Amino acid sequence: MSSSVIRDRSFQEFMDAERRQPVQRNLFTGEVETIRVDVQEPVPEDQTILDEGISVVKTEDVAQLIVSGFGLFIGKKSERLVVRKDKTVVYQFPFFRIQEVVVASRGISISTDLLEELCIRGIRLNFWGAAGKPYALISSPYLNATIQTRRDQLTAFNDYRGFEFSRAVVAGKIRNQEKLVRYFGKYLKKADRDRFDRVNAVADSLSAQRKTVKGMTAGAIDEKRDILMGIEGSAGRLYWQAVGEIISGRTEFLGREHRGATDIVNSMLNYGYGILYGNVWGAALNAGLEPFAGFLHVDRPGKPSLVLDLVEEFRQPVVDRAVMSAVNLGISIRLENGQLDKTSRDMIAARVLDRLVSCETHNGKEYQIRSIIQMQARRLASFLRGGKSYEAFKFQW
Repeated sequence: MSSSVIRDRSFQEFMDAERRQPVQRNLFTGEVETIRVDVQEPVPEDQTILDEGISVVKTEDVAQLIVSGFGLFIGKKSERLVVRKDKTVVYQFPFFRIQEVVVASRGISISTDLLEELCIRGIRLNFWGAAGKPYALISSPYLNATIQTRRDQLTAFNDYRGFEFSRAVVAGKIRNQEKLVRYFGKYLKKADRDRFDRVNAVADSLSAQRKTVKGMTAGAIDEKRDILMGIEGSAGRLYWQAVGEIISGRTEFLGREHRGATDIVNSMLNYGYGILYGNVWGAALNAGLEPFAGFLHVDRPGKPSLVLDLVEEFRQPVVDRAVMSAVNLGISIRLENGQLDKTSRDMIAARVLDRLVSCETHNGKEYQIRSIIQMQARRLASFLRGGKSYEAFKFQW
């Protein structure tokens, strides 16, 4: 089967086929390849300490692998990715179980043989800085070779499509904020009625603002961007006020800080969002979209505005929920020189990855959230090419 045929198949058909018979396909030819697995060590737990200063964080099925530790070497041996320290193999993983490899610290070397293998198999290689923000992403150029999608994406900026997508993003984000506030607020109903009432009032206000957004119309995003962003900002202030009520007594939280955060909650949020950005960025590339040509977020040099647009509807179900749960459970988080220490970063990464592989209902069926992210990127690409209207992901509470 040719690669063009595979790209033309609907994403749903592809997912159904993969579930029926998991296989490894060559990215360029689309042909099914023989899977040879020779792993002597057992698959690690969600977070495995391999040596002092070296750890691996993975999802339940090893779909995303995060490697950190100075002096490591990542290479290829047969059908496996191997992690070495000096000449000793400290861990190895079969390629068919990996969707993405993340290099999460300095001092790690990578073989060119591994780079080639990852590209052939369509496995992304992501690099994170200390704060969890991705600074590089390597993938095969054939993953984003559909030029028509990018042509339509650029022209959509000046017509109704750019506005309708932006309106859906803002309405979806506010809706997810409302639902997450109600989800955590319900536990206050018996414990602290006053706090519950304050949280519930915020949820009602968010619901009203979402309805205002859904009722807006415009011929292009430039006509109503300032109004949309104003409502989004107002909703955000209410939302973080409710978050403060929900985690009150657990830790100090004075409000949302995007850059230069020195408190625990904002540091966890910023790190978690960095992980989410990497997943959304990869999904945008896979769908043939231009990451730097957004609609709601304005264009600036070096700013992946479309990634920032697409990430909005996933902040609450993926990162905010993971962070709020960690705080409410009293999990120990430490800062070191104004940043999360390594143990805390690994813990947050594991919890965010757990949310990405958890299942949510979408279009009447159950999917892992990481699959929904890819589906939404493809849905946007289809909408920009003249397909059905874009609707934001709505998580169930």
